[in-house]
Amino acid sequence: MSLDFYQDRLHPCSYLADRKARNIYPDPLRVMSNQLYGQLIQHGFRRSGEHVYRPHCPACQSCIPVRIDITAFHPNRSQRRCLRDNADVEVRTRPVEFDEQHYALYQRYLSARHPGGGMDNPTPQSFQQFLTSTWSDTGFIELWENTHLIAVAVTDFVNNGLSAFYTFFEPDLESRSLGTLAILKQIELARQQGKTYLYLGYWIAESQKMNYKTRFSALQFFDGRWRDFDKNTLNNQ
Repeated sequence: MSLDFYQDRLHPCSYLADRKARNIYPDPLRVMSNQLYGQLIQHGFRRSGEHVYRPHCPACQSCIPVRIDITAFHPNRSQRRCLRDNADVEVRTRPVEFDEQHYALYQRYLSARHPGGGMDNPTPQSFQQFLTSTWSDTGFIELWENTHLIAVAVTDFVNNGLSAFYTFFEPDLESRSLGTLAILKQIELARQQGKTYLYLGYWIAESQKMNYKTRFSALQFFDGRWRDFDKNTLNNQ
């Protein structure tokens, strides 16, 4: 496959203050498909709405693509406890379509977790533009406590795995560790479907919000090829 790539202009980094960021994008004239995305995600690319990108910053390499090797993953004690404590949670998979319950939960989550971050006060249009695309094989994995929707994991299905695109959940149910639970349920679903990997997007050592990714075993990172994750080695690069 031959594919040209283009880069955008420097802009403020969304993750690290006082840094400038730049992304590369596949040729916008090339029709994107879920099959092509499945190839690009293996090279560190990520989706945001309709757009596929990878950080390509001139003075920073902090964004590290990471994924979990499903075949080698084993939950730790805390993750096993999370599964036990949430044994009453029901998992349902829904197709991508606008749902008022999803949208209301998304609003509550952003207001509590990301106030003033630029994503709060979403509209139905911005909700759909960010989470969905016309070409991706995406599903909404719902977590239910009886009749109460408590979390939604927006998940892309690619040829060799699942991609945990974005998760939002009831902010006042902190004791349930719903973010961790969503990843564990995506791992279970990947195993059921015979998939090999769960892609987690980017890990940034300086970002406290991304520390949760390193708590999962069988983690791999991409630096031109996929390698077993070693936090100490990465911090020294």
